[in-house]
This record gives sequence, C-alpha cells and structure tokens, in this order.
Amino acid sequence: MKIHFIGIGGIGVSALAKYYLQKGWEVSGCDLVSTEITDQLKEMGISVRIGEPDISCVPENADRVVYSPAVPIDNIERKKKEAQSYPEALGELTKTHYTIAVSGTHGKSTTSSMIGLLLVKAGFDPTIIVGTKLKELRDSNCRVGKSKYLVIEADEHFASFLNYWPSILVLTTVEADHLDYYKNLKNIVETFKKYVGHLPEDGWLVANENDKNITEIRSVADASQTMLFSLKQQEAEELRKLMKIPGEHNVTNALAALSTARILTIPDDISFKALSEYQGSWRRFEIFQLKKPKPYTLVSDYGHHPTEIKVTVEAAKQKWPDKPIWLVFQPHQYQRTHLLWDDFVNVLSNLPVEKLIITDIYDVAGREDPVAKANVSSEKLVSAVSAYKGSVLYLKNNEEAKTYLKENLKGGEIVMVMGAGDIYGLTRSLEKEKIS
Repeated sequence: MKIHFIGIGGIGVSALAKYYLQKGWEVSGCDLVSTEITDQLKEMGISVRIGEPDISCVPENADRVVYSPAVPIDNIERKKKEAQSYPEALGELTKTHYTIAVSGTHGKSTTSSMIGLLLVKAGFDPTIIVGTKLKELRDSNCRVGKSKYLVIEADEHFASFLNYWPSILVLTTVEADHLDYYKNLKNIVETFKKYVGHLPEDGWLVANENDKNITEIRSVADASQTMLFSLKQQEAEELRKLMKIPGEHNVTNALAALSTARILTIPDDISFKALSEYQGSWRRFEIFQLKKPKPYTLVSDYGHHPTEIKVTVEAAKQKWPDKPIWLVFQPHQYQRTHLLWDDFVNVLSNLPVEKLIITDIYDVAGREDPVAKANVSSEKLVSAVSAYKGSVLYLKNNEEAKTYLKENLKGGEIVMVMGAGDIYGLTRSLEKEKIS
C-alpha cells in the first residue's frame, strides 16, 4: 500500500507518516521547505520532495493521499487525487483504538506526551501521535505500539478534533485563540461542547476544575464519568517537588496525566515515577547551555499565545530567581496579534524580564486578514509595551537578534526564544554554540 502526504513536514502530519511507515506502507511526501523534520523523515527512508507545489509530486499509484490543514484549498497537489485531511486520517485511527485525546488551548503537547510515556512505563504498549518530539522516543513524535491504546494530541484549530472519537477526553485549558476561525470565545466553547459529545456512554472526561470555560463545557458530560483535576489537590505539592520541568502550568499538565492513569487503574507509584522522569519535549521549555560570547542559558519554547508567554516566563523566574532573564519573542500571525492585542500588551508589559526583544510578526500564508496586517506590527507592539515597561527593543529578524545577543550578553543570562514561527531558526543558530 502506498500513502502520500502533502505538507509532510508538519509536526502532526510527520507523526502519521511515521506511523504508516512502521505499519509497512510505502510512504512519500512533499513540502515547501526543508527542515529537521523532513531531514529525519528522509533518514527513515521516506521519499520527500522539497519545493513549490507540483502535480507530478503525487504518485499516480498512491492508494491514499493525506494533506496538512495548512495546505491551501487551491493547492494543485490536493486536486490531483481524492485526498483527506490529516484530522480525517487520524480520526479513522481513533475509531479503531481505545483513544486518549488531549485537547485545550494550552498544554496539549506536554500533557499528551506525559500520558503516552506514563502508559509506556506502565506496560500498556500504546501508540503515541503528538505534536512535539520526545527524547524518550529517540527524538520522535510517534510511537507505534501493539496494544489497543492510542494517545493523541487533539487540536482545536479548524475544529479538527470533531474528527476524533476518544474513550478518554482530556481538557487542559480553554480560552480565546484561533479567532481567525472561531471569531469569538462563545463559538469556541460551543464547539468544545460538541466535541465532548463524541464520548461514548462508558467514556471519561478528564477536566481542569480551575478553568471557568471548561466548567461550562463539562456541563454537557455525564458527571459520574468526569474526573476533575486541580492545583488544590494534595498531589500537586508532591508533583512540584519531583518534576524536572518547572512551572505551575506543568504541574497542572501532570495532574491531568495522573487523573488519566487512575481511570486506567495504573498504580500511583508508577505514575509518580514516570512523571518524575519526564524530560520535557522539543520546543517546550527546552534548555541549552551555550558558551559564546560568554556562558549563558538558552530556553527554546513554542509559546505564542499571551497566556503561554506569561506562564513560561514565570516558570523561568521560578527556576532561576536570581538570574537576569531576556526574552526574544516573535508574534505569530497578524490576525492573532490584532485580535489579542490588549492581552499581548498587558502580558508583555508585566513580565519579570530584564530585557524584552520583539521581532517581526510571522506571516502565516493563507491565513492573514488584510485589515489585521494594516493595523498591527511589531514596531507598534514595542511602542505600546514601552509605555509601561522600560527595556523593550524591536529587532527585525533572527539575524539582527543574534547579532544583538552576541554583542550585548555579559554571561549568566537566561535567554528565552519564544514563538511558533521561524524564530526557531534563531534557536538553531545559537544552539551550535552549546557546551558539550
């Protein structure tokens, strides 16, 4: 059997490609640019074409064609053969497995990773498909197990999760995001309610008790089949002491994983040991010790929503209370920056950092609104934040940011590089100077 992926370099799509490769399928794919993900796929034996869309890229004899939701509807490769989206393809797997799906505005990758690795340690031999790479999976975002258990990260953008049919549905946090699609918070909450309706009669909802929007969403679920987790639980303090990754948000993520494990009757001692050994994941508070111009600590993080920025910087301050923190942040999408402008200004103005550097907004092709592009910019964001805070600097791109860091770091700083766009290129460039 042959399967072809359009947009194979996406973090979710690449995981599904690995799944089918390990299932014995012949796998091919294409993407616009070469990345460490496409390089990894090539090393695994997957044929990957890099470049502009070309109809000849899709094999004539492909049995299935799957495309990333990020691929535009007018993409010529999508039109060559009948194709299904990544959420549709993953949704098929959820119907044939005992699926544990993690959803929410924040914490999906970390929580699903924790649950997946916890199930591995407990001997459940799960299949894991997540939106990040895990050290425990040899830097992969996919593990193919032999059991009925499937752990997935269920994204809410474009209402993708409505394709999934979980037996355990985990809700981390719910707030306004992806407003280019949902328009308002009410639509987000209503869509989550519809998603919770996918649970079978014997299914379980694992929900964050401290989230007011989740409180409304879980009103449609069977209370007897709902397990709540909260930072007020006595387990929270134990998790704070034993976990390697910092931050109250990660304690919350771990509580969600612990609750899921209890539904599966996994003993707490196994769960706590697994959570204590969790090493974190790719671009989620990923730490590097660098040596040039003088030794400093680099933290790479994917966070791009105001709440994610806030809790991640607070986690850094918790971990390094006496160290100066510098934040290099790239806003992701003009539309998001425009719609969440007040939240961005408020959060960025009140961060416990010594220096804040903001680079140009990452333009998400095919998802930008002309009005948003005309109304917001990183220069305007810096100006708004400067009204409240002192040391704020606009630097156009990764090269300017790298030059500034090289010329101004004194040594001993915590430099956080955050964003979901090509700001990761700055991390990759700086990472070359890491201390072995």
